Amino acid sequence: MRNTARWAATLGLTATAVCGPLAGASLASPVTAPASLYAPSALVLTVGHGESAATAAPLRAVTLTCAPTASGTHPAADAACAELRAAHGDPGALAAEDSVMCTREYAPVVVTVDGVWQGRRLSYERTFANECVKNAGSASVFTF
Repeated sequence: MRNTARWAATLGLTATAVCGPLAGASLASPVTAPASLYAPSALVLTVGHGESAATAAPLRAVTLTCAPTASGTHPAADAACAELRAAHGDPGALAAEDSVMCTREYAPVVVTVDGVWQGRRLSYERTFANECVKNAGSASVFTF
């Protein structure tokens, strides 16, 4: 009986010594699932008065997240995301409004778009002649 108890204790300690680190390792580093099945689309848009983003102080800034749903601080996030999707994420390809009449005054307004669109880095800057031309440059993306 004495040998049986000793073997049982030895077997239990051996099993704990061999299997214990394996169980601890699996608990210490769990496999994490991806946060989303969508490629990220998160942008920061700024607007400021001046000739370039390097010299203009941003007056307003908004965030725009388009995947999986439209959100952020942009006042028209749904419409802005739809407009960017139609332009394949290229702010330079946004269609200007033809029916808008703007004055020819020169008061430059610079717009920047920085972030990630469908998993790829996006950095865009454009200077408009004035606020009216900026607002006519897109239906909703630059109107904030």
